[in-house]
Amino acid sequence: MLKPSYPIRTERLILRPYTPADLDALYAIHRLPEVARYLYWEPRDREQTREALERKINETALLEEGQSLTLAVELAATGELLGDVLLIWHSRAQRSGEIGYVFHPGHHGRGYATEAAGAMLELGFDGLDLHRVVGRLDARNEASARVLEKLGMRREAHFVDNEIMKGEWTSELVYAILLREWRARHPSTPAPAG
Repeated sequence: MLKPSYPIRTERLILRPYTPADLDALYAIHRLPEVARYLYWEPRDREQTREALERKINETALLEEGQSLTLAVELAATGELLGDVLLIWHSRAQRSGEIGYVFHPGHHGRGYATEAAGAMLELGFDGLDLHRVVGRLDARNEASARVLEKLGMRREAHFVDNEIMKGEWTSELVYAILLREWRARHPSTPAPAG
């Protein structure tokens, strides 16, 4: 079980639960075709974004396996919403989870996704005692693959044409990291401050 203290602060970011006041900023992200390009959903209209936001607002703790924790990511210096990160608790018995992230393309290339996803890995390993965390992505999404590689995750699988998404066959990459590998890279890293 994981009930983080909020907000979670990293060097440049604040990770916190979503609120209804985030609708406009989230819509500014979800409406963009380049954001939805490698995701299962199409660009969202305002009502679809509102529905997504309502789900995210309720994803603030991991009380049992199968649940997701989704946090808004703000730039600490300005309070601007950059995107979000998530941690999925797949299995208590197998101590496994998954991370993901979606960021506004205007903030790509600055290390924000890596910084926020690293905080989620820390939560998974420290807060849930996970043994293994994966990241899954469309094989064409080279920028996302670089984020996972910067986190020390290794590519374990390339599933060629494994699913039809948005009317075309797509391939999937799976990256993973074990607790011992994370700790070897971050031997004295404390859990993110809450």
